[in-house]
Amino acid sequence: MANFHVIAGASECPAHPVIRKIGAADLKEALKQGWDDFAAIPTHVIFVCLIYPIIGLVLGRLAIGYAVLPLLFPLMAGFALVGPLAAVGLYELSRRREAGLDSSWWHVFDVLKSPSIGAIAALGLLLMIIFLSWLYTAQAIYQSLFGLNAPDSTGQFLHEVMTTPQGWWLIVLGNGAGFLFALVTLVIGAISFPLLLDRDVGAWVAVETSVRAVWANPFAMALWGLIVAALLVIGSLPFFLGLAVVMPVLGHATWHLYRRAVGS
Repeated sequence: MANFHVIAGASECPAHPVIRKIGAADLKEALKQGWDDFAAIPTHVIFVCLIYPIIGLVLGRLAIGYAVLPLLFPLMAGFALVGPLAAVGLYELSRRREAGLDSSWWHVFDVLKSPSIGAIAALGLLLMIIFLSWLYTAQAIYQSLFGLNAPDSTGQFLHEVMTTPQGWWLIVLGNGAGFLFALVTLVIGAISFPLLLDRDVGAWVAVETSVRAVWANPFAMALWGLIVAALLVIGSLPFFLGLAVVMPVLGHATWHLYRRAVGS
């Protein structure tokens, strides 16, 4: 019965939310509201605590060898794949602020009390599988072109990528594969996590609603995906510092995008 609840939600006959048409103006307003939420609820400390242990691991690995170099870009790109899950607590803060409730940062943990926590966890597991599959695919592409040996230095790695036919193929194939993984994540995750936090509809309806929202608004959602990708790249330079601001703003903005794209 619990498994059925995770998939189908609380209702025996789940309702399918109405999808609204949205445009570039809605994306701009969602970003503005996301910034307002971030300014009112400075959650960057949470992301600093999450991001910097990852940076430390990467830098530590670089200090003892260069085997991790081919995965640096895939790891950076992977933030977009797990972003919908990482931002669940931010959706809760934006939801509470919108409703006029106390939105102090510790309310991110209220997600654990949500009736949809099982469905959220299930979809989160799906995103983690997608993320790990992306890293495996990126490594397989690199090894198919350059073999199993790790680069001897950062300079050698950059030279091979930028000046050799194998490097050009790596750029083309790697970005092509990354685009497909990002597209799948956008389609299933753009709306599903905020919807689950707002309504106990189950994982199936949440994913189906997200797919319908993207299908009904292909231009707006494609533009949203480009905005997210561009901001994550900007936030990753230098040394991921900007992600402490970019990720919370995008998280809050995603809640407001959901509110504009999904009706009753």
